[in-house]
Amino acid sequence: MRLIYLANARIPTEKAHGRQIMKMGEAFAEAGLEVELVIPWRFSKIKESPFLFYDVEKKFKITKVFSLDLVNLGKIGFWIQAISFLVSAKIYLAFKKYDILYTREQFAGIFFDKFVLELHSLPENISRIHKKIWSKAKHLIVLTNFIKDGLVNSGVSADKILIAPDGVDLKEFDIDITRNQAREKFGLPTEKIIFGYTGSFKTMGMDKGISDIFKALKIILNDRQDVSFLAVGGNKEDISYYKEMAQNLGVENNISLIPRVGARELAEYQKACDILLMPFPYKKHYAFYMSPMKMFEYMASRRPVIASDLPAIREILNENNAFFVKPDNPESLAKGIEEVLQNGVLADRILKKAYRDVGQYTWENRAINIIKFIPPLYY
Repeated sequence: MRLIYLANARIPTEKAHGRQIMKMGEAFAEAGLEVELVIPWRFSKIKESPFLFYDVEKKFKITKVFSLDLVNLGKIGFWIQAISFLVSAKIYLAFKKYDILYTREQFAGIFFDKFVLELHSLPENISRIHKKIWSKAKHLIVLTNFIKDGLVNSGVSADKILIAPDGVDLKEFDIDITRNQAREKFGLPTEKIIFGYTGSFKTMGMDKGISDIFKALKIILNDRQDVSFLAVGGNKEDISYYKEMAQNLGVENNISLIPRVGARELAEYQKACDILLMPFPYKKHYAFYMSPMKMFEYMASRRPVIASDLPAIREILNENNAFFVKPDNPESLAKGIEEVLQNGVLADRILKKAYRDVGQYTWENRAINIIKFIPPLYY
């Protein structure tokens, strides 16, 4: 069975969607499909092979087709690039035989009649074009219940929608390295309590809670000095931005901000931590649409997780496998960290439950569930 994955994305990219696309390509291939990822030609400073960049096995084909890479010109440039890519893909696929056309590009529905659409959010203003595309899609794959509810309220049949949260590669994040071994490898203090954050520091220009972590750290430092914060995955601009913020708050001596690393090192950095944090602010994207890969990676790391109490997070986490704090509330975050530090027995029970729960959220399981949901009867 042949699956074409159509993605208008710069691959490789430092952003999380690139890794998700590549891991799903690998997972579809491991599930027995013949997979071809079709992406646009885009200028990139990253010259490394996508398979090496994302630590993904070369089990599927990547094809680049022409596009006018004018995204730096703003909204008009974005649309020119997107349309040119879809036209090129339409021409290229006219000469290909395949069983499933899978895409994250809503406007592929303007050019194709038989496709499966994966949605990671809903537009602010749902237009007739959106509704027409959703009705044309044979199946829709969404990350959260809230996206599904929005589609159903817009007239889409619930029967054609599958909720499929993001996932994790357990082989990457379930590794045999002790806390001290990981700290020695990266030159981190062995005597301090380290709470960590991994992944990009911002999404769509929005803070992901690091500013609240700094403020919570400042509160904790009033009572104890044996704590520090480690964040791994920032780009150059965001690292500079948050270093300046840390200096302004007076916590710069208790933080370490590290650029993006590969999946293996990311897992080792997580093992170096005592607690893993994801205090997302209460914004629509974070509250209702996201299914953060870091959440599943944290669960696989066997470290206690502290998360903002948001509806989308609650679809995966609960009081039995995570600690919750109020979003946009550094005081609540500081109390949550102290609770974990003071109650080791509870923290150990919760991290073990998280590890058991994450077993169902692998990329392989996600691919299998999608394949079962979208039998290619219409090709």
